[in-house]
Amino acid sequence: MAYVLATIPNMLEAGGYDKHVTLTVMIVLVIITSCAMALYTNRPFALAPGLGSVGIVASMIANEGIPASVAAGVIFWSGILFVIISFLGLRDAVLRVIPMSLKHAVSAGIGLFIALLGAKNCGLIIANADKNNLAFGDLTSPAVIVALIGFIILLIMKVRNVPGGMIITIILTTIIGIPFGVTELPTSIVALPANIGTQFMKVDFIGALNFAYIPFLIALFVPDFFSTFGTVLGVGAKAGYLDEEGNLPGIDKCFKVDAVATSFGALFGMPSMTTYLESSAGVEAGGKTGLTVVFTSLFFALSLLFAPLALIIPSAATSPVLIFIGINMLSAMKNIKFEDMTESVPAFMCIAFTIFANNIANGICVALPAYLILKLAGGRAKEVKSVMYILVAICMLYFYSII
Repeated sequence: MAYVLATIPNMLEAGGYDKHVTLTVMIVLVIITSCAMALYTNRPFALAPGLGSVGIVASMIANEGIPASVAAGVIFWSGILFVIISFLGLRDAVLRVIPMSLKHAVSAGIGLFIALLGAKNCGLIIANADKNNLAFGDLTSPAVIVALIGFIILLIMKVRNVPGGMIITIILTTIIGIPFGVTELPTSIVALPANIGTQFMKVDFIGALNFAYIPFLIALFVPDFFSTFGTVLGVGAKAGYLDEEGNLPGIDKCFKVDAVATSFGALFGMPSMTTYLESSAGVEAGGKTGLTVVFTSLFFALSLLFAPLALIIPSAATSPVLIFIGINMLSAMKNIKFEDMTESVPAFMCIAFTIFANNIANGICVALPAYLILKLAGGRAKEVKSVMYILVAICMLYFYSII
């Protein structure tokens, strides 16, 4: 999980966030939420901002021009929706409403979005105003060269299964960036944490309820909800927690902590705090209880004092990690039923329009109506849940609001 110390502040800097404040807020939230998970569930699940939600929020602010306070409000309400579903025991109902193909498509679409974000951050991909499309940037620029070297290093790390390959790659790429002039050395190694009060309660709760932001709320909620579901089951399986039917006893407790963490983090403007798949590293090392993430939190607390070292890490050093994570998220596509047109076409539209329209909400809002139309046209209305009609109506109103 250590790579979040470099990636998250760099990603949010594009949205106008102060890197030092963001780093401090993130570490504090990792400590609080991970310890809450440990104490309430006694499970080795650590939490941190989800890269998908960070990418969405950065896009909302930088690309859509949405104020950071409104974006924080949208995060907050997505967390509240998660809280309501978790505390009322509606998890299974929600799981049944969203088609499985679209769940995987959302994950893959966000993966491409994160990969594109990484490529743009280092200048590998730029917007070509003359041709009105995306194109390669200056491939001879120091930042691009350093990023490409870093990506090669990361691929070697992954192929060789080197433990901690991501954070090692970030460190090595940062060092390589020094002679290229990409990495600026700090004036000190140790520094006091930033004042997080400057970012606390900068939330526009009412403004975030504007109908035009509902698709963004859905875009934040869906990945958070389903990734948490998949993560706790996946890591729980490695830890030997699953029962005979493949269920995780006490999973609702995990959902409750995750849900409250998202809304709590939003009060500091931090994108969705979610259970991290990297928690499996602790399980593989023998950690089977909440004590594992308590120690994870302690080491994150130590990193508060070494903020200058984390803040010198350039985007060129984190871009390879973002691109690789994005590629990994495309693996969700293997679960889409490509032989079924009513499943594959909406899934493709969700993924494609997330990138083509440079907006995750657009991808979702194009896919849901397409899914409904194809199911009805194919005489398979029984496969459509009643709530789907409501979601499609919301999508139509969303498009009306942006016309």
